[in-house]
Amino acid sequence: MVHHICIQTNHYKDSLTFYTDILGFELIKETPNFHNRYFNTWLKLDSFYIELQTGKVGETLNSANTNTQGAIHFCLWVDDLAKEVQKIKQFGYNFIKKNGEEIYRVEGGHLCKMIAPEGTIIELRDNRGI
Repeated sequence: MVHHICIQTNHYKDSLTFYTDILGFELIKETPNFHNRYFNTWLKLDSFYIELQTGKVGETLNSANTNTQGAIHFCLWVDDLAKEVQKIKQFGYNFIKKNGEEIYRVEGGHLCKMIAPEGTIIELRDNRGI
């Protein structure tokens, strides 16, 4: 079982709002001044956690991109993909288009991708298969 991923951000308040208000994560614990960081925060969605933290005081973090090694995105399963996309778009977030489409078919289901305020790519998908 995966316990959590850690996401670092230069835009803490925007990222916190995105994960709680837009994606529905619950704020579990917010710790200011954590080991020379402005914030270290725990968010929960079902049994999945995000550790959201700022860089260290005075540090500006480099932007993430898809041409690096390591984790590139994480995926959340949703019941009604079209409904979730419309809800998220109401908050002004855009989706990454593939062949001109926001939602596209992949391996027996549909998915879409968007970029969180700190640059993390979030995939939303409507089937639990691999």
